[in-house]
Order: sequence, then structure tokens, then C-alpha cells
Amino acid sequence: MTSLRRTPLYDQHVALGGQLVDFAGWEMPVQYKGRGLVVEHLATRSGCGLFDVSHMGEILVEGPGAMAEVQALVSNDVSKLTDGDACYALLCHPDGGTVDDLYVYRLGAERFLLVVNAANIDKDFAHLQAHAKQPERVINRSDEFAQIAIQGPKASAVLAKVAPGDAIGLPRNFIRVHDFHGANLLVATTGYTGEAGFEVYCPPEVASDLWQALMAADPDVCPVGLGARDTLRLEMGYALYGHELRDDINGYEARVAWAIKLGAGPFVGSDALATIKANKPTRRLVGLEMIDRGIARADYPVVHDGEPVGHITSGTQSPNLRRPIAIALVPRTLSKLGTELSVEMRGKLRRARVVKYPFFKHES
Repeated sequence: MTSLRRTPLYDQHVALGGQLVDFAGWEMPVQYKGRGLVVEHLATRSGCGLFDVSHMGEILVEGPGAMAEVQALVSNDVSKLTDGDACYALLCHPDGGTVDDLYVYRLGAERFLLVVNAANIDKDFAHLQAHAKQPERVINRSDEFAQIAIQGPKASAVLAKVAPGDAIGLPRNFIRVHDFHGANLLVATTGYTGEAGFEVYCPPEVASDLWQALMAADPDVCPVGLGARDTLRLEMGYALYGHELRDDINGYEARVAWAIKLGAGPFVGSDALATIKANKPTRRLVGLEMIDRGIARADYPVVHDGEPVGHITSGTQSPNLRRPIAIALVPRTLSKLGTELSVEMRGKLRRARVVKYPFFKHES
């Protein structure tokens, strides 16, 4: 029997009453006793949520030719990044399907950090090495990093008390070095909640002290588990690998065309994606709201005129909107706003309607 891996913050989760589950081979908190998913979700929207994302993968591409190497491997145009910049991108199969989605950080002229999903670390590393011209430049450094996400309206104030530095006040998609008790932190102005905040990459040996300092910085800091992490991203319509993005779902179908820069030069899958773009994808992700009662869950069939036409990729009860929301993959011909579809739930058809997403927006 394979034992589950634990992040450097495992003891913190136990002390806080984390309800631990198997997630991609890691023992991770889905929620915390005495709080729960809804409280953790709303605390992130109103105050500051603290997330252990140390299970994510970190792959370095460094040395002479690193920029050209990354440019030929990912879908976005990394040639436009300067030191300390970041961008969202896709790793693609030659047929245009998605190996993974990731963040690319330019740490130096020939030093790039690729942050990938936990379940895909080995898969992504093998893909990168297989397609790199200089595979020795691609190094899996996942064991050398812990990662803590600090998200919400109070994130800047909280980080400023614990590890002040140049990232505070910057807009999205930058990364800077901060100091914490003599250790270097890589502080990125990124995140997957729809809130302002940071993703902090730190040496594993300082992760526990950093977590405790952040928890003590403000009474509104709340530890957040995997459950609320998912509902927060779903309210924003953000794609999650294995749901909205997969080996057989390309970036145009998943509505992340803005992360595909065909004109930046060839990359793995670019020829296939160019053909898909020219012919228009036959499927498209859409937002759904339920007309009938019921919560549409992942993999529930989507039906039109009595025939299965697609499936739910993600669905939940929105804590902020207090109603069910879902994303579905359907034929492009059925993606027009207002189109009525049905979702099969336990053998019964429930009516739904195509709506615009993101589902949640802050009041201006």
C-alpha cells in the first residue's frame, strides 16, 4: 500500500483540525473543523484566506538558451516577459490537447520557473524533457519548494506584517524576492481565487514558521482547504485541469485562447491549434444556471432534445451567490447565451440555461 505524501505544513493542518483526504497522492485538508467550506470561502472573499499549495510542482528551465526552450514548449509568448514577470500558459500535445496548464515565471534572463499541477508533475516533467532540445536544462525542483497562497482583500496587509517587500502593491503576474527570517521567499502576485493576493514559494524548512506568522498577523486570516479552493475558482470560471482542461480538451474549447499566442513562434501543438482555430472548435465550455432544482456535478450528462450532447465539467452550490452554478462542455452550436439544456441527475432530467461567466464579480 502506497503511503500518502505530506507537505511541510501537515502538522499545522492537524493542529487546526484539518479534515485530511487523499488529493493527487498527498494528504491534504479539504476543510477545517469548526469552520467548513462556506466559512472558509467567504473569509477569503472578505478578509484573507491561507492555502497550503505545497503539493504543486516546480520545474526550472535554466542556462544558455532557456528562454528559447520555454518558448518552444508553452503556448504563451514568454519572449515578452522581463525579469520578475509571469504569465499563464498551456503545455500541449502535438494534437493540440492539453497536457497541463501552468504558470511561467521569469526569474532571470535564462532562468524560468514553471509551476504545474500536483497530479501532473511526473507527466509534465516527462513531456518537457521529451520535447526539449536541451533536456538537461529542465530540472524538477519540486522537493525544494513549499508554497503558501495568501488571498483576499487583506492579503497585502497581512504579508506586509510578516515579510514586507517589493511585490506588495504590484498588479497581477509579477514575482519578487522577499526576506523572512533570513530566508529568501519568491512572492508572486498570482492566485486562483479571483481575489488579490500572493503565492509564496519558500524553502520547506521555513514553511511552518511562515504559516504560523501569517495566521497570527490578523484575526481575519482563515486557513482554507481544498473544498473552498475549488468553489472560489469555480465562481470565477477558472479552468481546473482534469475538468475544464484535459488531454482531450484544447485551449480554444476551454476558452483560454488568450493564453495561446500562435504568432510567437512554433511550440508543441501549435500547428494543430492553428487548424482548430481556423476551423473553429466544435465544442465550447459554457456557464450553466439551473432552472429546476438540483446541483449539477462533474461528469453529469448534458442533454438537448432528448439526446446526450456533452457533460458537466464542474458544478457546486455557490457560497457567494447561494445558488447552483456549473460549467459544461457542449457543442458550439448550443453555446449561445440563453440556450436551454437539461442535466441528467440520478436518472432525471433537470432544466438548465446557458449563462455568462465568471459567475461572481465584486460589487464596484
